[in-house]
Amino acid sequence: MIISDAIALSLRALTTQRLRSFLTLLGIAVGITAVILLTSIGEGIHRFVLAEFTQFGTNIASISPGKVKTSGPAPTGIPTSVRPLTLDDARALARLPRVTGMTAMVWGNTEVSGNGRVRRTTVNGVGADMLRVYSVKIRTGRFLPEEELENARAFVVLGSKLKSELFGAANPLGARVRVGNMQFRVIGVLEAKGQFLGVDLDDSAYIPTARALELYNLDGIMKIDLAYEENVPAAGIVAAIKSRLIARHGREDFTITTQEDMLRTLSNILDILTMAVGALGSISLLVGAVGIVTIMTIAVSERTSEIGLLVALGARRRTILGLFLGEAVALSALGGVIGLALGIGLAQVLHLALPALPVHTPLTFVILAEGIAIAIGLLAGVLPARRAALLDPVAALRSE
Repeated sequence: MIISDAIALSLRALTTQRLRSFLTLLGIAVGITAVILLTSIGEGIHRFVLAEFTQFGTNIASISPGKVKTSGPAPTGIPTSVRPLTLDDARALARLPRVTGMTAMVWGNTEVSGNGRVRRTTVNGVGADMLRVYSVKIRTGRFLPEEELENARAFVVLGSKLKSELFGAANPLGARVRVGNMQFRVIGVLEAKGQFLGVDLDDSAYIPTARALELYNLDGIMKIDLAYEENVPAAGIVAAIKSRLIARHGREDFTITTQEDMLRTLSNILDILTMAVGALGSISLLVGAVGIVTIMTIAVSERTSEIGLLVALGARRRTILGLFLGEAVALSALGGVIGLALGIGLAQVLHLALPALPVHTPLTFVILAEGIAIAIGLLAGVLPARRAALLDPVAALRSE
């Protein structure tokens, strides 16, 4: 049979039963719409979360006191303690090769008062390299100067929101503010950075680490963050940090976390969530597949005499198989295209209605969804098409 004749025959079969064909492809369209909509939301959230984590740079290693590990129950009656990280530890790590910046961190929540106003907020003890480590910029004034950690002067840098809450439109540089029970002089205001996982980074004050230790009456710093050069393997930096701190502490009583490891783990988790969401939406495709099997089975029963005539005229059984498979694939492919249009359209409408909800539809998702629709058509059409191809031509002609 000529290919053009086969196509014309299949199209005539589909257009003859328009309502039935429409309902069949509608099942596939609804399934594809659900898959595209849900995976677009999942991928949008995936990209949003990764962007939140990478806004401070990707070449960061964090060192926290205490070794995080999983083991059996500890013997009772034996006291355990975590050796704190010190300013000397921070200085030693800052001198490591390939390290471009270091900030020793302490944080807490306390009252900040100035210009006759009071606000309770987060106060961070940081080092002079914080701008370099976290890719933060100064809007006005300057950041904490390079000084001996233990002898740092009582300077404070305000986040943009905290500055607005305390000073409004006035220039805060040089003003005195009280942080807890200590006096500080404002020397700078940071550029707006927004929120990070629900934490308002602009509603914070930044003071020298040693002053924060005194403010919160702490013996050790909470975390040391190191920035290292681009294209340097994280494993090499981790090994250097371990070697230096074990030499100082005598044992590995600290935990190292790199931004690279966090991003890889987070990306894997978000990929699994996206696939799980897509799998939930794909349940609708099973309904569409059942619809194709049902409709094609009915079509074979209705066209038995036509099949017998084609075979009697010399049509090969694989030609009959191809005709019915082609009809099934055409229905599913068209349903897939309609589903893609609806899914992408609904995703964009949802994003316009809820701008805070991130939505993204990668081209690979579009291609994969259409491929799945075609594959469903093939799989669902195999049994009815095979049944049509195996019909006895004499019995088929008699069925009329």
